Amino acid sequence: MPRLALIVAYNGQHFHGWQYQGETLPTVQRDLTRAVAAVADTEVTLFCAGRTDTGVHASKQVVHFDTLNPRPTKAWTMGVNAHLLDAVSVEWAGEVSATFDARRTATARRYLYFIHNSRIRSALMAGYVTHVRRPLDEDSMHKAAQALLGENDFSSFRAANCQSQSPMRNVMAVSVSRRQDLILVDITANAFLHHMVRNIVGTLLDVGAGLKPVDWMAELLLLRDRQFGGATASPEGLYLADVRYPEKFGLPQGLRLPHFFQVAGLQ
Repeated sequence: MPRLALIVAYNGQHFHGWQYQGETLPTVQRDLTRAVAAVADTEVTLFCAGRTDTGVHASKQVVHFDTLNPRPTKAWTMGVNAHLLDAVSVEWAGEVSATFDARRTATARRYLYFIHNSRIRSALMAGYVTHVRRPLDEDSMHKAAQALLGENDFSSFRAANCQSQSPMRNVMAVSVSRRQDLILVDITANAFLHHMVRNIVGTLLDVGAGLKPVDWMAELLLLRDRQFGGATASPEGLYLADVRYPEKFGLPQGLRLPHFFQVAGLQ
């Protein structure tokens, strides 16, 4: 049975997360499944690289599904998009080998978190960034974040209802940088625990505001207890922006930025 992979972008403000929660609740999986099934003219089951929560965006979610009904590649992009709201877009489609699995064969995920650090909120970026009025020191945030590198027990940064069997994750890269009023937290790991990025950002916000010292992040890792960490940051501003796979699968490589942030000059 042929296996198809899709690269999907979506605006999380319009959905109760990725995962299907019944026919009456709008989720990305529900709407995308309906659209793909309409083109395939049969029922399909979609599998994604990483579940996102309510309000979290994606500029590069990766999905796979199997179908016995072949279609031209254009049908899996333009045709599926014709059945979707504007808040979801299939940006690439291609046939992949039967060994490809959007979640299990991924080698890394990359999330971006955008913070609008300004006394005045932006009317044009509402829902797309997290607004923080208090001044933040991005250099302190960056230094604190370096404690996360490598394979660690991230129990201090996992949600209470996290279903992962192990708290161990390998953070491959993390940085905090500023471009005028926009602060970017950029983090790549082999995988993430539930709310892990948002809990890390919440902790970094306290460091950036001077409420906690730079070495607090390292201390939290050693404590392995969520109750001592910072607050969970808002889902606004969080983007699943890249999922990496071995080259043999032939998926487009690299970061996909939200279009309106491309001017930030990120690579």
